[in-house]
Amino acid sequence: MTNVNQRVIAEFRANAGEVGGRFAGVPLVLLTTTGARTGRRHTTPAVYLRDGERVLVFASNAGAAAHPAWYHNLLADPKVTVELGGRTFTARAAPLLGEERERLYARQAAADPAFAAYQEGTDRVIPVVALYPERERLRAFGAELVRIHEALRGELAQLRAGERPAGDLREHCLAFCEALTFHHGGEDRVAFPHLEQLFPELKQPLDRLREEHAVLAGLIGELRQAGDQDTIGRVADAMEAHFAYEEELLVPVLDSLDEVPWAAPAPAPRPGA
Repeated sequence: MTNVNQRVIAEFRANAGEVGGRFAGVPLVLLTTTGARTGRRHTTPAVYLRDGERVLVFASNAGAAAHPAWYHNLLADPKVTVELGGRTFTARAAPLLGEERERLYARQAAADPAFAAYQEGTDRVIPVVALYPERERLRAFGAELVRIHEALRGELAQLRAGERPAGDLREHCLAFCEALTFHHGGEDRVAFPHLEQLFPELKQPLDRLREEHAVLAGLIGELRQAGDQDTIGRVADAMEAHFAYEEELLVPVLDSLDEVPWAAPAPAPRPGA
């Protein structure tokens, strides 16, 4: 962590989110992630944008060629701690895709032109990450599941139709692969274990979904290497069948979860914990 970050974090915590100097008036959150390799907790200041109940952060890394470390951390473990003003809460992170990502990044770039310069200065697609407070995210999981599926369907449809320029094909294939892997990892680690506890009768269909995740992971490995239309087509067919089955099975169940105990807010962690 740089000395600048350390000073910003200390000032943020001492003044309920208010900082001065070059960051005066800039909307900042403190984002604490778990190191993907070390397992240690890391806190980073990040510019944020409110979008309804969720908070958006941007993995710009000031336009550098690589994603920031905190983004790799939350891909490995999407549970994060967010400090916003004087409030600290647990959230789950989800990268956005397709039209939603582009629309919200454009909104941020319009509010702060530096973000337009960041994207223009790098070949990578700068991720937009939505942070869902734990209670709101779990209660909305059914709608979110469909929204994520639709974004992934739209992204893959553009790849399959050849609507991406040839030079961009591999970059967008890699972004799609990363997003699908993240989505399935979150289901395997978080959603499915909760659902099995609440509804033991779902164990067999959930096991089927896990097996399909493994099959799709193999196809995604091929897509990462090739990025050709034949592989894209096979991924699209397998993904659509998987999504259709998952939605038919889980959306009615998830819509009924509003009042179950695991939808209650988690205790707020101590700042810096």
